[in-house]
Amino acid sequence: MTTSRTGLPAPEAPIWEKLKRVPKSPGVYFYKNQQGKIIYIGKAKVLRNRVRSYFTGTPDNPKTAMLVSRIWDMETIVTRSDVEALLTEATLIKEHHPKYNVDLRDDKSYPYIRITNEDFPQVFVTRKIEKDGSIYYGPYTNVKTLRASLAVIRNIFTIRSCKYNITDEAVANNKIQLCLDYHIKRCDGPCQGLISKADYGEMITRVEAFLKGDTTPVEQWLEAHMQQASENLVFEEAARFRDQLNAVRNYAAKQRLKTSDFNDRDVIALARQENLAVGMLLRIRSGKLIGKEHFFFKNADERAEGTLLGQLLTRLYTDTVHIPREILVPGMVEDGDIVEKWLWEQAGYKVQLHIPRIGEKRDLMSLGERNAELMLAELVAQQKLKVEFIPKMVRALQDDLQLNGPPRRIEGFDISHLGGTETVASMVCFIDAKPAKKEYRKFQIKTVQGIDDFASMREVVHRRYSRVRAEALPEPDLILIDGGKGQLSAAKSVLTQLGLDHIPILGLAKRLEEVFIPGHPAPLGLPKTSPSVILLRRIRDEAHRFAITFQRKRRGKKMVKSALDNISGIGPKRRLALIQHFKSVQRIKNATVEEIMAVPGISRPQAERIKNALS
Repeated sequence: MTTSRTGLPAPEAPIWEKLKRVPKSPGVYFYKNQQGKIIYIGKAKVLRNRVRSYFTGTPDNPKTAMLVSRIWDMETIVTRSDVEALLTEATLIKEHHPKYNVDLRDDKSYPYIRITNEDFPQVFVTRKIEKDGSIYYGPYTNVKTLRASLAVIRNIFTIRSCKYNITDEAVANNKIQLCLDYHIKRCDGPCQGLISKADYGEMITRVEAFLKGDTTPVEQWLEAHMQQASENLVFEEAARFRDQLNAVRNYAAKQRLKTSDFNDRDVIALARQENLAVGMLLRIRSGKLIGKEHFFFKNADERAEGTLLGQLLTRLYTDTVHIPREILVPGMVEDGDIVEKWLWEQAGYKVQLHIPRIGEKRDLMSLGERNAELMLAELVAQQKLKVEFIPKMVRALQDDLQLNGPPRRIEGFDISHLGGTETVASMVCFIDAKPAKKEYRKFQIKTVQGIDDFASMREVVHRRYSRVRAEALPEPDLILIDGGKGQLSAAKSVLTQLGLDHIPILGLAKRLEEVFIPGHPAPLGLPKTSPSVILLRRIRDEAHRFAITFQRKRRGKKMVKSALDNISGIGPKRRLALIQHFKSVQRIKNATVEEIMAVPGISRPQAERIKNALS
């Protein structure tokens, strides 16, 4: 995209006209690049003030300056309140993943414990949230915590495991039979009316208290029933209640941290290094630490701590059932007053964001920060391992070509045509010596007539790398051209014109598998069996295969079009049905009228017209 010298959008960009009409309401704004792709989503109490601030004064940091220079167009959504704008922004960021927004790892892959909205609710693990009145606890990023909770629940509570819809009608008509769970005392038989809705509901209430971290009601209930069974001389049942009580107490004892006030609260902590950050959540229930969750941020460099905290809080509590009245945070939250109002609406009671300074709450924050730092160190170590693992072929190519760094990303080009017609080009991408097929690209040559591989190569290289520049796409560490000195020279001239001549480029000639580099008339003397040449040959062959496949596909479509398009009464659907049935135009030509009529939608007059046209 063309930009002015000041780094602002080009004068012809549509955004300049739209800036005059931005409303003063609260809402959400979308910035788009010249290709119409959303690159940033933000919220504002007053849209006009916030949006215009991007185009006045000096940007806060280089990343904002880069964003502003790529803005071409804009859209806004007006909301009824700043709280609604906060939630709308979080939802849209989660959906679109704009390039210049902080990327918080999506928690939709994490499991929840679901309590269904039924007369006799089920309790099970799910990764999908349905807006049907069910209650969800989580998300659980720590699977060990989830399994421990479920094991205790299944050991204590006689919750049904079946998926039947147990209604009054089903019970009255005896539609569902008792299963094994009832006979081994794992279920109380709601399907046969052997437990009332009220009693089953009380059990679910105790399950919810347990999931919130409050084990006291469960312990009191079990102890009372154990004593009653013992007094009634039902010792087997008393022993079962005793074992369940011990399981609950052992589970509670594992929550080592205890606070003096026994209140519910969450602790949010952050740790960051360069462009990575980790958000840590400690859940304190009834004064006990019942679990911790962590979340990874990407593109967090130069982002204020308050921005990260605001996004983390919004993501954490969007689908959470229980929000404690107090949430400890390490610092000021961006638009903290709006976040607090939103949390209040979510919870149904006042929720306070508190920055602890001294005492026990400060100790809790230190514990959260320590956990966040440990998780960040683990993340950084994983990132380094990924970066440092470089295949031997890539290392060998770096040494043979005397490159400054390993060519981890290599993009290879090939031209294909049929006697100067249907000319196409392919670009394949290999990352760490393996094909990255999502990065492959196909090109139809538009400016070249006849056989001119040099001009075709110039066109495709220009189209590819002008887009790389305009959209800030990843640059390759090495470019491979299928061809000798002529094709290589054509491609190199384009890179120089685009200001990208710092990217290494080479050519691999077909006939003798010779490697050419710019400025050297003679090929490099690399052995044909060297790892470097083997890797280059793989990339070249893959580019050739990809181009040939594309070229044949286009040629086949053109042949089908020329053969069937001019037949009266045969539209796109019938053409498709014919090709799917016969697989080729030649088979249609060889078929009888009766065989053509066997294709759905083809009548005898149409079959006769097809047969006559192809004959």
